[in-house]
Amino acid sequence: MKPLQIGSLKLKSPLVLAPMVDVTDLPYRLLCCRAGAALAFTEMIYVDALLHENKKTLNMVKTCKEDSPLGLQITGDRLEEFERFVSRKELWKKFDLIDLNCGCPSDRIVGNQAGSFLLKEPEKIASIIKILKLTKKPITVKVRLGFDKNNVLEVARIVEKAGADALTVHCRLVKDGNDKKANWSWLGRVKKVVSIPIIGNGDVFNGAGARAVLDLCDGVMVGRGAIGNPLVFTRILNYLEKGKEEDFDVEKNLEIFKEYLKLEKKYYGENVDLGKVKYVGGKFLKGFKGVARLRGEFHKLKTIEEIEGFARGLQKKI
Repeated sequence: MKPLQIGSLKLKSPLVLAPMVDVTDLPYRLLCCRAGAALAFTEMIYVDALLHENKKTLNMVKTCKEDSPLGLQITGDRLEEFERFVSRKELWKKFDLIDLNCGCPSDRIVGNQAGSFLLKEPEKIASIIKILKLTKKPITVKVRLGFDKNNVLEVARIVEKAGADALTVHCRLVKDGNDKKANWSWLGRVKKVVSIPIIGNGDVFNGAGARAVLDLCDGVMVGRGAIGNPLVFTRILNYLEKGKEEDFDVEKNLEIFKEYLKLEKKYYGENVDLGKVKYVGGKFLKGFKGVARLRGEFHKLKTIEEIEGFARGLQKKI
């Protein structure tokens, strides 16, 4: 298992936690990195929101000493906003790298001509990369195979030429839903046309999946497989080192859930986003009997204290 190097940043392993809206806040990043992720990212943030520094955005970029290495993931559509962002060093100096999102399929983001919409304009992606390179930070880009048609090889060449230090490829088109299997074969094809590190993303849920991706490229990014399941990184690392797939441990995962709630209270206090906690918390209920009923009860809870009590009560159901 080779470590992954992105520009000047050398990671301890090739395992990366995907940036996920309403998931990868500070507490969740800490849990996944403790479990074995070598790099994490903030939730995707629109560059305009960073420039305005509203309360929600400040919570999204909250970090601490243990939260490292950390990437800031941003998107946007206007070059002048990226120029303003770069000119304000206080917005990016605490991050180890900056990632440009060119893969988010959200209708709202695409409607603003950001995220995956940028795949329609590869030269604009290049212009943004060149602006971000002025920070002297490692710059990475996250893409899909294409918007409505596959143009990932073209985009990869343009991204490398513009100066990006690594490229993450989510192996689906923008129009593809998660029910369509990610096509990992494109990772090998992209790897052949560029020399920068390639990180594979999409449908990685276990060690065998991570191994298959790493046989094709340099790093593996875990997204949905890590929601409510930070220990997936521990199991993947064990598989890569020993070749044995360990079973999901309900009891250990419950302890991680309790720690997640403690960290949410510690870092956000009365500003805890209860909707986010309930979304992530519902995923932690994997492995319990009668999970549909439990999730129904869980989503009716109204305070973080009620959720903590619910988590303690789950011990009796293991």
